[in-house]
Amino acid sequence: MGKTAPVTSRRALLRALTATPIAVSTAIASPWDEALAALHQHYDDEPTSPLRSRAGRKLSRVRYHRAESFLPDRHPRLDQDWPQFLYRAGIAAQLGLSSHLLDIGFPDPWCARHIRLHVAKSLTYANATGLGHDCPDMARLAVVLDPYWKWNQPRLFGEPEPDDGGFTVEQVRPLLRALLDRVHEVTGHPRPPGWRRGQKEGRS
Repeated sequence: MGKTAPVTSRRALLRALTATPIAVSTAIASPWDEALAALHQHYDDEPTSPLRSRAGRKLSRVRYHRAESFLPDRHPRLDQDWPQFLYRAGIAAQLGLSSHLLDIGFPDPWCARHIRLHVAKSLTYANATGLGHDCPDMARLAVVLDPYWKWNQPRLFGEPEPDDGGFTVEQVRPLLRALLDRVHEVTGHPRPPGWRRGQKEGRS
């Protein structure tokens, strides 16, 4: 995939933003400009510079809560439907990564246009902008899930399912949990209402 873009901590950007209220749309040089420029060039994406806002922060929280609601753990019967399990896993992962990107100021229309349903690309942009979730197994799972719609496609005339990379339910669950825990930690968003109850029900 070419050279890895340099990674700068999310905390560094937030320190740079402390002098300016979040509601003020004043352009601030991002410490991730170099990393983003490399990714824009690699993917041939339209350049964008993250700019935090209250609206973005609010939408980010909604996306994180939706990510938690889509975790396959909340739907134990999906254990018996592997393609649907991976489909929901892809949605949960993408929503969680979207939460991080929106929180640091990526425009939602830009994400919809350039990242779309590509989980691996979303993870790459997130890690380049301070998510700091450098888990090789999650990176491999992101490739399997990418794009996640493929796991919800009907298979006609004996068409084989996409390659699942050899993953199992027992392997995917903790990887998704760790990803969303990291998003929760980095964004500072509260857990959604009923989160603890959902965790217990998912394990039962």
